[in-house]
Amino acid sequence: MLEEREESVYDVVVNTEEQFSIWPQNKEIPKGWKNAGKNGTKSECLDYINQVWTDMRPLSLRNKMDG
Repeated sequence: MLEEREESVYDVVVNTEEQFSIWPQNKEIPKGWKNAGKNGTKSECLDYINQVWTDMRPLSLRNKMDG
């Protein structure tokens, strides 16, 4: 298995439950996920996710608990 390189470019992706992940930019995004509008190195993308994903609960659980 090849080691991941820091200079590889990733997209931040989000699913319908508003859960975030990163995906290699050179690969097709899997069904159920969409581009969240941020790309960069792995560490840049993970830093972005840490800033925007402040509530780790899936959307359906948040909705159920909030009302």
